[in-house]
Amino acid sequence: MLNKKTITNILATISLLALSNVSYAKVDFKLEGEVIQGSLLVGQTTPGSQVYYDEAPLKLSRHGYFTFGFSRDDVETHKLYIKTKTGEQLTQYLTPKTREYNIQKVEGIDKKIMQPSPEALERIGQDSIQIRAARAVSSDNIDFAHGFKAPAKGRITGVYGSQRFYNGIPKNPHFGLDYAGPEGTLVKSPAAGIVTLWVPDMFYSGGTLIIDHGHGITSTFLHLSGSKVKVGERVKQGQNVAMIGTTGRSTGPHLDWRVNWHNVRLDPAFALKLPNFHTYKK
Repeated sequence: MLNKKTITNILATISLLALSNVSYAKVDFKLEGEVIQGSLLVGQTTPGSQVYYDEAPLKLSRHGYFTFGFSRDDVETHKLYIKTKTGEQLTQYLTPKTREYNIQKVEGIDKKIMQPSPEALERIGQDSIQIRAARAVSSDNIDFAHGFKAPAKGRITGVYGSQRFYNGIPKNPHFGLDYAGPEGTLVKSPAAGIVTLWVPDMFYSGGTLIIDHGHGITSTFLHLSGSKVKVGERVKQGQNVAMIGTTGRSTGPHLDWRVNWHNVRLDPAFALKLPNFHTYKK
């Protein structure tokens, strides 16, 4: 007899398969990505259409690309609605599959970091303002539609969604993918984009770099020892943009790579599974 979890998994798989390369009521529609917590999805429909996600309009490129994603603990059913210029309509309901996350324990964190001073708290607040501003960009770039490549080759030592305990104290879940590597190891841009932030010494994240990939999709790189690019610079996929370090709250040299859709924190591992959606001419 099938249990509830098995039935849920089967339904999620059927729902996912039904989304690939399909057409509903004459609405051309393609969606890549898994319907699961933390996933980044990229879609394509007829250029000039209107696309809504939970009643909010999604940015649609002149090529018909759009994107969105599910947060770590998302259990809601979301409505994706498309209306073409000629009046055809499509409504698709998406409920992300739930996941189980790892628990990690990290010891040896400096007490000054575990118990920040009032001065440090003020600095942390300023860091957060800068990061939010850099992630608030919603440019017309469609670099997110060309797939992602790993920014480093090191051993993966931390995964998205894991709950970490620092010196025995539970903290917020980890929202990145960690790559171990010697300090100074080059970090490559996982997709093309524009640099929107570089700060060498943030309190928690140390050297912090953010790249905008378009439509609210950004990559954030933490604990860097240095940057090879400047704010406002356009970078190519695979271009060397920074160096691995152990700055900020870090117990050893590694890269913490994070992916966001606006303020929704996504799993970089799912971004790496997306195909190059289309080769286009600018």
